Amino acid sequence: MLHELLLALLGFTGDLIVDEREQRKTLGLAFNSDSPLSDECTFKLAPDISFIEPSERDLIERLIKLGFYYRELDRFAKKSRNLSWIRSVTSVHPLERADELSKQSREKKPSVYRRAIANGIGEILSVYRSAVLHIEQKLLAETTPILATVTEGLNKFFVLFPPLYEVILEIERDDIRGGQLLNVLNKRCHCGVPELRTCLQRLLWNGHQVMYNQLAAWMVYGILQDPHGEFFIKRQDDGDLDHRSSQEEVSEKLARTSVHETSLTDWHSGFHISLDMLPDYIPMRLGESILFAGKAIRVLRNPSPAFQFQKDKSFQQTMRGSQRIRGFMHSDFPETETELDADLTGGELLPQSEADKIEAMLKDLKESSEFHKRSFECTVDSVRAIAASHLWQLVVVRADLNGHLKALKDYFLLEKGDFFQCFLEESRQLMRLPPRQSTGESDLMVPFQLAATKTIAEEDKYFSRVSLRMPSFGVTVRSSQADMVRSKVSLTGKANLTSDTSVDGWDAIALEYSVDWPMQLFFTQEVLSKYLKVFQYLIRLKRTQMELEKSWASVMHQDHIESAQHRKDGLNGSTSQQRRQGIRPMWRVREHMAFLIRNLQFYIQVDVIESQWKVLQTHIHDSQDFTELVGFHQEYLSALISQSFLDIGSVSRILDSIMKLCLQFCWNIENQESNPNTSELENIAEVRYLFTVILIQR
Repeated sequence: MLHELLLALLGFTGDLIVDEREQRKTLGLAFNSDSPLSDECTFKLAPDISFIEPSERDLIERLIKLGFYYRELDRFAKKSRNLSWIRSVTSVHPLERADELSKQSREKKPSVYRRAIANGIGEILSVYRSAVLHIEQKLLAETTPILATVTEGLNKFFVLFPPLYEVILEIERDDIRGGQLLNVLNKRCHCGVPELRTCLQRLLWNGHQVMYNQLAAWMVYGILQDPHGEFFIKRQDDGDLDHRSSQEEVSEKLARTSVHETSLTDWHSGFHISLDMLPDYIPMRLGESILFAGKAIRVLRNPSPAFQFQKDKSFQQTMRGSQRIRGFMHSDFPETETELDADLTGGELLPQSEADKIEAMLKDLKESSEFHKRSFECTVDSVRAIAASHLWQLVVVRADLNGHLKALKDYFLLEKGDFFQCFLEESRQLMRLPPRQSTGESDLMVPFQLAATKTIAEEDKYFSRVSLRMPSFGVTVRSSQADMVRSKVSLTGKANLTSDTSVDGWDAIALEYSVDWPMQLFFTQEVLSKYLKVFQYLIRLKRTQMELEKSWASVMHQDHIESAQHRKDGLNGSTSQQRRQGIRPMWRVREHMAFLIRNLQFYIQVDVIESQWKVLQTHIHDSQDFTELVGFHQEYLSALISQSFLDIGSVSRILDSIMKLCLQFCWNIENQESNPNTSELENIAEVRYLFTVILIQR
């Protein structure tokens, strides 16, 4: 009886101790290793046993539950550690292996985390087997074996096995994997039984070993090692992949995508954090730091082939610019950093010593017997700081970030005022006509290149990155003179803007700026679109200012000609005086318009752009973190847009309408110089006044 009890404690039933599942064989429902776990113990004493006392029956019934738990735990461990699904595909053709692996994954759902937990359970079961073997030896040595010896030797497992069985039951029932599995174990570790807490912490430690291996692959080598989708860092297109697609289709897709495009896609939208797999005890902030560190390592370890680091002329200019930056903030840079920069062309983007340092920090975490949140946070922050610092070196120092920012300021923010003044003057007559849909862009290229020849020096290496674009039109573009403001003044004194207040066709002029790797990491399409938004606003403002100045010059020139003609003909000066008296309201309106446009332009260029530029430069000098620079630059652009009123739709529309009124006024002056239409000028003046009042109120 005792020998059969010992066998039952190791999961083997017989005649006296039976498994109720075995009885299903007669019904054709044979029990096997793939059968689901039972919610209750199925090991029972045979009902026809009559020689056992009730007290002994109760004790044996309690003991054989340990055998049931042992068998179920062992079944879970063996099933989780089963690697036959790998062997089954080794003989498959390589082109069909991806489909076979995908099929096997869907059927058996392998999990490296479950395998790790199964290894921990195997350790606990080995201790249990040793205890049963020790009991057997003890019973054989005693002359009168008793059940109390068995109970005494296995007493601690009554505390361990039921909670462990509940854990694997929950894992199997809810198909828990990856970070979710770590969550379950971490929550159950908070218990008041020391022995159980130690066991659960050991299982959690085994699960963390897998997580640390994945972290090492991601944060040291930039590789996402996650064959079964259990890591909390995932590829963005994982959910969109069709598992039935063949290996040939995947290969063709990768072949069509260049390494350069893949790198940019990976950085901007290639990876994301899966909240389902992110353990609850790892904050979202740390998850984002891990995501950033891995992406940065991928960039540093896989530079674009076109990005060369030889000691050519351009690189030497960049180095001299870097030295000027460091000279400005010499107290903030340690000597070791300066020595590192002196040999930028000789080292890797991520030196092996730094990679070894990251790996050593993760190894220390891996070897710790318990998970310490504070240590984990410090390590992740340190790795992130290392990655951000080297990415800063790449973008700011080697790729000359400040030079690109200055170029964008020169051309998109109209810092090179002489160039754009010349461009607008050369294209003024062209812009008096509606742009042609087919040749609008090429028509502008002539004055654009002519202005560049007159004003852009040869040493401006960034001008070649700037190109002029004229987007195609979806609607018929009317003449600038014909596209005038139709404003109706209501009795309440407010201006009602109609659809005709939209900008004319030439206001769609756009600039494009070509950026190479690695500057696309910093200047995204979203960033360049914000620069373009400010540029189109500023060029419209400058064009309006120029038209007001040209109209004044035209009026004065015409007035001088007429005065000279009158003097030559010997006519009375009273006629000229009367004419001047008639157009004096027009001069006042023009002066008010010029005053508003001049001050608005001065405000944007000096109080907004220049002041925000100084703030940005200070941040660049004081920071050595790439993510900080990205945030500072976003703040810079947001400040430009908000302080220029471009993010306030009502104010922006009013300013556009004022500029349209100014242009309408200038065209009326030139078209009616000899006989100005006073009533129309008064109407424009009144509407202009209302717009100005509304703008001031807002």
